[in-house]
Amino acid sequence: MSDRAHADPATEIARRRTFAIISHPDAGKTTLTEHLLRAGGAIQLAGSVRAKGERRRTRSDWMGIERERGISVVTSVMTFEHSDKVFNLLDTPGHEDFSEDTYRTLTAVDSAVMVIDAAKGIEARTRKLFEICRLRDIPIVTFINKMDREARDPLELLDEIANTLALDTAPVSWPVGRAATFAGTYDLRSRDLHLTAPLPQSDSRLAELGDEVDLVRAALPEFDRDSFNAGHLTPVYFGSAIKGIGVTDLLDGLAEYGPPPRAQHADTRTVEAAEQGLTALVFKVQANMDPNHRDRIAFARVCSGRLTRGMRLKQVRTGKQIPLHAPQFFFAREREIADEAFAGDVVGIPNHGTLRIGDTLTDGEDVNFLGVPYFAPEILRRVRLDDAMKAKKLRQALSELAEEGVVQLFRPQDGTPPLVGVVGTLQLDVLQSRLAAEYSVAIGFETSPYALARWISSPDKAALARFVAANRGAMADDVDGDPVFLATSVFMMRRAAEQAPEIAFRDVKDVVREASPAATGAIG
Repeated sequence: MSDRAHADPATEIARRRTFAIISHPDAGKTTLTEHLLRAGGAIQLAGSVRAKGERRRTRSDWMGIERERGISVVTSVMTFEHSDKVFNLLDTPGHEDFSEDTYRTLTAVDSAVMVIDAAKGIEARTRKLFEICRLRDIPIVTFINKMDREARDPLELLDEIANTLALDTAPVSWPVGRAATFAGTYDLRSRDLHLTAPLPQSDSRLAELGDEVDLVRAALPEFDRDSFNAGHLTPVYFGSAIKGIGVTDLLDGLAEYGPPPRAQHADTRTVEAAEQGLTALVFKVQANMDPNHRDRIAFARVCSGRLTRGMRLKQVRTGKQIPLHAPQFFFAREREIADEAFAGDVVGIPNHGTLRIGDTLTDGEDVNFLGVPYFAPEILRRVRLDDAMKAKKLRQALSELAEEGVVQLFRPQDGTPPLVGVVGTLQLDVLQSRLAAEYSVAIGFETSPYALARWISSPDKAALARFVAANRGAMADDVDGDPVFLATSVFMMRRAAEQAPEIAFRDVKDVVREASPAATGAIG
């Protein structure tokens, strides 16, 4: 990323700013992403998600179904430099059907930008994503978007953030004008105006700004870095992503006080970013980013140390050595070779299915990072293959896409067709679209008799084997071969649990603990 030869690791780590952008759908998240990249000098032309024409396709939404529907359905990673800082920007899916991908992505960031629609305020998806950030102690920066349209009063929006999210708000910028008269922002700390065009002193918007700023200074706290890092306070920026107003303010703020790479919790200890030993966490796998080469990329967050091209890393789950012949930095679908990377960076590691979500890579130490789960699906469907001659190809495709996290795959032990599990129906559309586009396999879906899936485990392996044998018709294996119990209703699930008290029924599967070679089916 940088041309600094033999850079000092401590200096390079301090330069990193790794953050996600989260929001309710249609709040302007992807458009803000585009303009952050433009403000950082990474692209020359930024277009809104719904803009038409080949030249204006958004850089972060690169998959066909994303361009067709104007939504983000996969996490995109973009690395760029600005103000002597290296930014790793992760654009998360906005739709709730892809919450699992978003949850895992948030394990890889040090802060998050929360985008709020100025007309709508806090929405359901925003609240849910914020709670995930709070659970992970991720500091939040707020960007109130669409100030160039009819919007609610800024003080009312700040009150809603404080009351709904129990979060102190500290405005860093303030809007000059509203809706059609929105002309830019005022920096409350430097006292500078950032306007799209100069305003005469007689302009009423400046007089109104003066009155509002006096009120804001008297009523709201100033920005405090310690409170921000502790997750108690959010700095707030106002702007219009589509017009690029307030975007540079936000980027400069992230450069100035965005947290550098933080410590990561592992099973045996806490790993500090400044440690010399190399550790990395695989939080995402993406297949077929380049359909011409059928590639498979594991996205890994470097958690400590320096990663260099050509080194060999230990895959802790299996003990295998993973060579880094061509680690890569990303710019959505585009990429470049990463000769070196430091804690906080997100790199891509080409592989052929060896690496899984939740894998820890080290330069030798046996340590596993925590907190990369799978959640029980809310919808189960049988896969109907339209062309029986493509059964083998379908098996391979479903396994690859399940390992990637597009859907969860359950293979019934009685030999009936596979089931896919999803959080929402849009995931089924994505699966169908990708199977057709990337594997030339046409499928449909049929209703399943099952409503619930739970991973089962027990310290008593004989009891576990007896339960599996007695319930063979309701048993399936997931993509890792772990046993899953399928129930037709909540009542039947509760009844099975009551009749088998020695069996644990879990709706969350911890990837690390499950993946241990000694686990033999134990879940989390």
